[in-house]
Amino acid sequence: MKHSKPLNFTLIGRSGSGKGTQAKLLIERFGNLFYVYTGDLFRDLAKANTDTGKRIKKIIKEGGLPFDELATTLWMYKIAYNVKENQGILFDGSPRRLDEAKVIDEFMEFLERKENTYNILLDISREEAFNRLIKRRICKKCERLIPWVGEFKKLKVCDKCGGELITRPDDSSKAINNRLDFYDKRVTEVVDYYKKQNRLIEINGEQSIEDVFQDILKAIR
Repeated sequence: MKHSKPLNFTLIGRSGSGKGTQAKLLIERFGNLFYVYTGDLFRDLAKANTDTGKRIKKIIKEGGLPFDELATTLWMYKIAYNVKENQGILFDGSPRRLDEAKVIDEFMEFLERKENTYNILLDISREEAFNRLIKRRICKKCERLIPWVGEFKKLKVCDKCGGELITRPDDSSKAINNRLDFYDKRVTEVVDYYKKQNRLIEINGEQSIEDVFQDILKAIR
């Protein structure tokens, strides 16, 4: 698969659809991808002893999302200061709103990357998403997220460091439903936006991890 310019990806889908898992596989496959995950950017910000940091911490705990422009500002800053010309960009879970999708398009146009950007939807039902999220775990020691799929269901301790597995604080049923409501209300607008432009790759996210990944590879070929 030869491309003169680096590949770029946006991965969208309901919480629990396996975006993080597929992101890791894409990084392993294509190597030189700069990983942008708004969730991590917000969690880092929530640790800051600032007015904004404290407000973000409260919002995350309740399963909400901070105001729209903050996410855009954070990832745009990260990309502007870090991404080299020969590096691809991988957005995990962005865009989450129509305005953000348009900003990503404008920014990728500015970087002359829009033509080489694949927008991938990992499609799972709301019911499947809820079941995965309520059961998934995180390692207390290294913070590795353990999805509730396939072989991962059998794990008693972290497969990387042997740490204790616990439920993530923002994976309460109320917080999960808030995130899923947000998807139904706002992210579906992003899906429609890409569909209308014939720029959406739809993947069945309810298959095995490997089958999902193979479908992604087939689609981008």
